[in-house]
Amino acid sequence: MTTESTTHPGTLPASGLRRVLAVLCLTEITSWGILYYAFPVLAPDIARDTGWPTTAVIAAVSGAQLVSALAGIPVGRWLDRRGPRAVMTAGSLLAVPAVIAVATAQSLAWFIVAWAVVGASMSAVLYAPAFAALTRWYGPRRVSALTVLTLAGGLASTVFAPLTALLAADLDWRRTYLVLLVILAVITVPGHFWGLRGPWPHAEHHTEQHLHADPSQVARSGAFRTLVVAMSLATFSVFAVVVNLVPLLTERGVSVGTAAIALGLGGAGQVLGRLGYATLTRRTSVRTRTALILLATSLTTALLSVLTSTAALIAAAIVAGMARGIFTLLQATAITDRWGATHYGRLNGLLSAPMTITMALAPFAGAGLATLFGGYTPAFLVLAAVNVAAAVLALAATPARRIP
Repeated sequence: MTTESTTHPGTLPASGLRRVLAVLCLTEITSWGILYYAFPVLAPDIARDTGWPTTAVIAAVSGAQLVSALAGIPVGRWLDRRGPRAVMTAGSLLAVPAVIAVATAQSLAWFIVAWAVVGASMSAVLYAPAFAALTRWYGPRRVSALTVLTLAGGLASTVFAPLTALLAADLDWRRTYLVLLVILAVITVPGHFWGLRGPWPHAEHHTEQHLHADPSQVARSGAFRTLVVAMSLATFSVFAVVVNLVPLLTERGVSVGTAAIALGLGGAGQVLGRLGYATLTRRTSVRTRTALILLATSLTTALLSVLTSTAALIAAAIVAGMARGIFTLLQATAITDRWGATHYGRLNGLLSAPMTITMALAPFAGAGLATLFGGYTPAFLVLAAVNVAAAVLALAATPARRIP
């Protein structure tokens, strides 16, 4: 393959690029919907049916996120060298027995171990490998492709939160997971195996002026470390809000079904928020837009903590989803905006690992904050303050010389 061919997304024909994008849109909706968004809806049923403490049930899923964080680092290295097809197909295959183990767990220990295996599959099928795939295959057009992917991915909760609630109304949580598993297996395994075939292009070394050619040097820089802290704090707040939104709403007297719909509408809000990201990137510097987006997530979290009527809370959930949707694109482009795409898989793996750890701690910590402060209202105010701190740190998370 010549160097020239790697400067354009021509390593795949246009039909191949469309196929990759369409498949990843479908598989991300399905993977996020079943492996992540089904749980907040089913968690109360799991705790009630098994008698396991709610905090222990949530901690099992937090453990899955910790495993995902650790596994994501070698996955990132693999992606840089080999591409996404093998690793994402393997992750989809692993998810099948993992979800079966979750659905059939007869003890809390079994449940925790099963979720750990789910976490390993998450590292290979959720956004990080999909972002790496589109960043490399689409080259200079990656922002538009990432926007389309996250627009579709934002529908995961919109589709699967209400679907999960509908299934759970007639089935117990175990059979609900087994039904969802069939959907997961039918869509993601053949999707990743068939849809992600094609040559894996070399990185665009000559089209981007990197601050550091050595990814180890980038990882040790102050800007990278500050970015990791800022994005990890923001991720903690954002996902604590997502997982604890249904408990917040039910605490305010909203029914579980209506709360699930609000969670789903938040997913629709993500789609709306992402529509304007390309314009935002053209009109703002990376430093400015990072701080603005993090402040927006802080404001929407604060709104959820103070509003009381059902209609207002649902509206706030939609607006919070919009801010969360933009945050996902901010994460997807954080490395390329600062250091280019040459070592995207490796650097994004290093960035995503602590973010995933804080994501893992977020549900448990969110419930813990509610217990500590006597309710979800003060807990959400604390989460809003965390995002403000992330926004302040983000101002120092830009390298001295940026890529043009």
